[in-house]
Amino acid sequence: MSESDLHVAIIQRLVLALFFGGAIGLERSYHGRPAGFRTHALVCTSTSLLMLLSAFETAWVSPSVVTRTTLDPTRMAQGIMTGIGFLGAGAIIKEGLTVRGLTTAASIWMTAAIGVMAGIGFWFPAALGFALTLGTLSAFRYIENKLPAQFYAQFIVRFTSQRPLPEADMRQMIAHHGFTIANLSYRLDRVDDFFEYRMVICTDRKDNARRLSETLSGLPSVKEFRLSSTVD
Repeated sequence: MSESDLHVAIIQRLVLALFFGGAIGLERSYHGRPAGFRTHALVCTSTSLLMLLSAFETAWVSPSVVTRTTLDPTRMAQGIMTGIGFLGAGAIIKEGLTVRGLTTAASIWMTAAIGVMAGIGFWFPAALGFALTLGTLSAFRYIENKLPAQFYAQFIVRFTSQRPLPEADMRQMIAHHGFTIANLSYRLDRVDDFFEYRMVICTDRKDNARRLSETLSGLPSVKEFRLSSTVD
């Protein structure tokens, strides 16, 4: 295989991996999941990048070495990526129903894959992986922000225990603002004198959260409420 054919094959594999991972991530982003567009794109591209070690072994190892030695380049990469997995896990933070740091963890994993390529002198896929990673983290952020997506939020509202809003009225108010309800639970605290609704709500428009908060702020029986996104 000529050098130009090698470069074309590498480009095809990495770009297709970026496309496939990004397409899966789009579906996850639309449904408001923490691991979305950029995270899936980076993970898919980094694993494709590492597989180039075996697919094009003769491009980075001298043929004379191959005839004398049985090489298994994936063993070293496997050990490196296992260790990097622990580092990436440390970047993921869970706060209630909100998960943060998944894209950072994926970028750490991708950076490790690029480092493996640079370490063995496989410069072209290392450089291409570097360019695709920067493009994913910057350009894809703009695309992700422009795409329609469902908005999931943790919703907690407390009323005075003497005047709680009836559940039917609560559901009607939430539906009026364009939300659907999941995982509804109740809490009555006579010591601190409040009745609490706790739930996860979903809408197709983020702006509905502002409208709901304005309505709740105008209700005298509301002691406090919290409306927080479940997505980083």
